[in-house]
Amino acid sequence: MIVTHLELTDFRNYREVEVDLVAGPNLFVGSNGQGKTNLVEAIGYLSTLGSHRVATDHALIRAGQDAAIVRARLEHAERTVLVEVQLNRSSANRAQVNRVATKPRELPRYATSVLFAPEDLALVRGDPGGRRRYLDQLLVQLTPRLAGVLADYDRVLRQRTTLLKSVRAARVAESQLSTLEVWDERLAALGSEIIVERSALIDRIRPHVADAYRRIAGDDHKADLAVRLSILGDTAPADEGDDDTEDAGTSSTALAPGEVREAFTAALTRVRRQELDRGLTLIGPHRDDLVLTLNGLPAKGYASHGESWSFALALKLAAAATLRADSPLGDPVVILDDVFAALDETRRARLASGIADYEQVLITAAVLDDVPDALRAHTVRIQAGRIVKPGEDA
Repeated sequence: MIVTHLELTDFRNYREVEVDLVAGPNLFVGSNGQGKTNLVEAIGYLSTLGSHRVATDHALIRAGQDAAIVRARLEHAERTVLVEVQLNRSSANRAQVNRVATKPRELPRYATSVLFAPEDLALVRGDPGGRRRYLDQLLVQLTPRLAGVLADYDRVLRQRTTLLKSVRAARVAESQLSTLEVWDERLAALGSEIIVERSALIDRIRPHVADAYRRIAGDDHKADLAVRLSILGDTAPADEGDDDTEDAGTSSTALAPGEVREAFTAALTRVRRQELDRGLTLIGPHRDDLVLTLNGLPAKGYASHGESWSFALALKLAAAATLRADSPLGDPVVILDDVFAALDETRRARLASGIADYEQVLITAAVLDDVPDALRAHTVRIQAGRIVKPGEDA
């Protein structure tokens, strides 16, 4: 899949902008703060329904405006599709495909991308939430219906946690909690499906991660993945944000699909008293983690800065390789946001070689010379929220 045309209205610092893109590499160059990343962020939003920089959509709407529009023309297998999303401050977002209204969560059926940015170092060094989002965004791109499953799980989780907090405040007897059992059943059903899908995805991307890491950093290290499931822990998992997450549960290969629901239900029974005491839902896919190891040691806490950076990049290249192999849309758009400035010459060359055969690659850079010559064929200069036309002073 490639993006041939992008239009933004009141998105970030752009009042209105249009830009044509080509197959192969597309390089956006400009000083920091001019709007390069905003362009690729908009394309990434169409395929993931989220931003790699902010948690809410409101920050994507230009200051003083009520809505922003992202519109893109996509091509795949000689078919052209026009997709559009309108982000609203005070109402639900809206979407269209070929001018026909659709639900925003349907957009990943038409757009697929993988974006790597400096913030992705947190995939290795940050909290488990970032690693869960990495898996879930990839799941939705591979199987768009899972966007509904994830949304339903989040809704049930919020309602169940609200009930736990109210029970804790009112000190209701545990024997009176018949309503909680209803939410337990729904949580286990949705959560088990997410656990099974995530675990299967980890098995699919493991060889791609190992291969990508070798290509970036050489053959001296072995990168690997495992899953830590909170439903297998003997005690409640550590709180989100705690540093001591290595003992938060059981690092394990996936349970067989038929065993997950049973283990989830048993775990809810096991931690019931703790959940009532704390007013929190302590187990489920919202408490799981993707465990990254380098030569058998946890990457978080042991990997150097360069190794962490290489591991994060390997995760994104593995996502691209998985989409290429398994997505009906074929190659994703590969987006590298301000990446080359942080790499030495050897890693720049290895990265350029690793992405060279993707249908379309979008790159942002503040300095043209940071980007290998082979990736500069189509260069677009950005200044103060506008496209600088050829021959115009930047």
